[in-house]
Amino acid sequence: MPEDYGSLILTYLGIEPWRIPIVMMSALGIYLAFLLFVRIFGARVLNSWNGFDAVVIVMFGAVAGRVIIGHPPTLASGIIGLGTLIALEAIFGAAQSIAGWRRFSPHARVIVAHGKFVDHNMRRTHLKRTEIFTALRKAGITSITQVQCMVLESSGGLSIIREGSPIDEELLAGVIGAELVLGNTV
Repeated sequence: MPEDYGSLILTYLGIEPWRIPIVMMSALGIYLAFLLFVRIFGARVLNSWNGFDAVVIVMFGAVAGRVIIGHPPTLASGIIGLGTLIALEAIFGAAQSIAGWRRFSPHARVIVAHGKFVDHNMRRTHLKRTEIFTALRKAGITSITQVQCMVLESSGGLSIIREGSPIDEELLAGVIGAELVLGNTV
């Protein structure tokens, strides 16, 4: 047993006070970088994972974790890093209700309207036709002509409304491209 057991505990579990703001600023930097990447590449990256995507996400988490907790990694720096990320999520989540902040969050977009692809929305969200066809198969739809409306939600999920189903306009309020489905000239 080492003689200076207390200093070993502090070394491996604790954190020097000067490192606390560095851990917190690193967490803020990684969080903002993640928001920027989601904004650039679209919310769909959060929802559709194939094997390669899962590897990239795990690697992203490993890099982010290493950057946040710094060297040496300790229990205290990990707790401070996680606490900072949770606090940032709460703050940015609350900010979504403020009108000015909404422009920074992804918006729901119509991807298919009355059986036709909305190409400019697909390009904007980096969505591929193969991903749409996968979602249609999962929903039991055998032809794109059966789709009245497909929406890429702000969460990255795809919602499908079959042709022939009446749509309440309020359901598509705030959805980019809703006029293509509802027939309005907005």
